[in-house]
Amino acid sequence: MACLAEHGWAGSTVAVVAERAGVSRGAAQHHFPTREDLFTGAVEYVAEERSAALRALPVQGRAEVVAALVDLYTGPLFRAALHLWVAASNEPQLRPRVTELEARVGRETHRIAVELLGADESRPGARETVQGLLDMARGLGLANLLTDDTARRARVVAQWATLVEEGLG
Repeated sequence: MACLAEHGWAGSTVAVVAERAGVSRGAAQHHFPTREDLFTGAVEYVAEERSAALRALPVQGRAEVVAALVDLYTGPLFRAALHLWVAASNEPQLRPRVTELEARVGRETHRIAVELLGADESRPGARETVQGLLDMARGLGLANLLTDDTARRARVVAQWATLVEEGLG
């Protein structure tokens, strides 16, 4: 994941990843026959680990949940996933795998957000409030890619925490 986050899709060959991992290229290709296998597998693994870590957070309120969800989109996993998404938009052999992976990760992230926020999705607008939060978090992650957006992001996250509290009741 670090290679993908640092070097992008074009610079992250199996050989580069194998060297960084301290294994032979042959060993890497034995487990992951293609670069697509390697990176979709890596994104899936890290997403599962992040989901488990989110569930284990000792979160005390909705404001902390909002901040934790935003953190998902401002770290190296999001940066790596973004490189994978861009590559998938241009590489037909990668697109179906990344589309399916993104749909699955998106559903899981939404489910965890609903659970952590204590949202009742049977209430009108609750589902949209949670999805809006996740969309906003993704946007903040994009804004953070080129410049350090920490100060502005903190203000936006605080405001969204208020909106989520009002929207979910």
